[in-house]
Amino acid sequence: MSFDSEAANAELRNQTPEAIVQWALGQKSRPIVTTNFRPYEATLLHACAQSLPTMPVIWCDSGYNTRATYLHAEQTIATLKLNVSLYVPKQSAAHRDAVMGGIPKVDDPQHAVFTQQVKLEPFKRALAEHRCDLWFTNLRKGQTAFRNSLDIVSHGSDGVLKVSPFFYWSDSELDGYITAHGLSSETDYYDPTKVHEDRECGLHTQSVTG
Repeated sequence: MSFDSEAANAELRNQTPEAIVQWALGQKSRPIVTTNFRPYEATLLHACAQSLPTMPVIWCDSGYNTRATYLHAEQTIATLKLNVSLYVPKQSAAHRDAVMGGIPKVDDPQHAVFTQQVKLEPFKRALAEHRCDLWFTNLRKGQTAFRNSLDIVSHGSDGVLKVSPFFYWSDSELDGYITAHGLSSETDYYDPTKVHEDRECGLHTQSVTG
């Protein structure tokens, strides 16, 4: 039977993130949640950890995070007792910087190579090892034009159910969630593969198994 994304999204539109997570866990058996510990990621990690404390948390660390992001990551991992699986690029940042002369600008042809090395390859490696059929992510409406075309859930031809429990939440609502649950957040985050907030790096625009 084919998956009815439209019906699922209509059913979940007014549900809480916790209820959405529980619903998704009832659909599939091999979940993961991905994070880069950017602002507001703690909300998703909290919602998932509350429902399934052993859920694998995939962290693909590019090696270029700020000091504040690394400290925030360590605090969040400890506070929520996250089951983190860390994936890093096959080359060190120092090696890559020597070859590329630093982080390539977005209009440099080398930027695509950089993105493949520090984000896409580690991510594909993580998915291949975990063989997930359920992927929790913190995509939200309004972040980019591509993300505006999505919804809470989508179901790919590869069988992976992709779920964004906070898809319709505003920044102020997320601030309230963080305060209510005693979570931390930080804003000194920088993604060298995107640079601009309205760009996609390719992680969410390709097939999960592609």
